Amino acid sequence: MKYPQRIVCLTEETTEALYALGAEDRIVGISGFTVRPERARKEKPKVSAFTSAKIGKILDLKPDLVVGFSDMQADIAAELVRHGVAVHIFNQRTVAGILSMIRTLGGMLGLAEQTDAYAQTLSDRVERIRAERARPNRPRVYFEEWGDPMITGIGWVSELIGIAGGEDIFPERAAEPGAKERIIENPEDVIQRQPDIIIGSWCGRKFRPEQVAERPGWVEIPAVRNGHLYEIKSPLILQPGPAALTDGLDALCGIMDRV
Repeated sequence: MKYPQRIVCLTEETTEALYALGAEDRIVGISGFTVRPERARKEKPKVSAFTSAKIGKILDLKPDLVVGFSDMQADIAAELVRHGVAVHIFNQRTVAGILSMIRTLGGMLGLAEQTDAYAQTLSDRVERIRAERARPNRPRVYFEEWGDPMITGIGWVSELIGIAGGEDIFPERAAEPGAKERIIENPEDVIQRQPDIIIGSWCGRKFRPEQVAERPGWVEIPAVRNGHLYEIKSPLILQPGPAALTDGLDALCGIMDRV
């Protein structure tokens, strides 16, 4: 059986996973937002943003597989399919989903054995941290994915907050896949839930804790009153792949330890 040898990754997490598996030689194109691993930006042509792509450039690379993420890339996928390109769009939204994505990707490339071992290592690490940090008194956390409008964290972020020893104040919103459903229309909702910690990860933009602290009435929030406002860079936590389960989770643990 011939497995794909020329792969275009439309998002960063598949690129990072393939580098971790030693299969980077199969990658012929990556997302322009890729920062992990750092060498990928120097070695691979950048052919897409998140919701747009250079279709002609991708076709010139003659990929035998293009991989992407979510309905946000449905239009790119459809256009490539119309040109006869094999496309697989992942839709992982949980820690289990991230691990499944990695295993599926490896299986598609004929790398099931080493991929299973890699995914198991990540899984074991997550479960070890979960067990080590289980505690009755958990700081309440408001995670903000965007500031205007205010968007709270997606599923895997909420789950990782719990694994790190915190409690997401909007778990019901985290279950929603779309950003629109996670918009906090009334800032009073955050005040009422009294988070001990506020974490910002404004996708592609620097988090401004001083701006957050100055929101009307937010001085009543314990996190603001006690100065517990922190940033986690979006490549570490907002890409549903290896980064979130490693450096992203570690960053969350470090923040929990400050409270």
